[in-house]
Amino acid sequence: MLVIAGIVAGAIWGGYLARRRKGNRLDILQYAVSSAVAFGLLTYFVSVVLLRIFY
Repeated sequence: MLVIAGIVAGAIWGGYLARRRKGNRLDILQYAVSSAVAFGLLTYFVSVVLLRIFY
């Protein structure tokens, strides 16, 4: 669940960042997808660490 939230938040943040930099549709899509992957991986590793600590 945490990873899915990270993916969605990353996509929103990447799209916002590309729109703020005045990118076209493909720029916005690229930023959204790359940020979603990066945030998804980050939250995955954070969730693994949290599970190792608490269980």
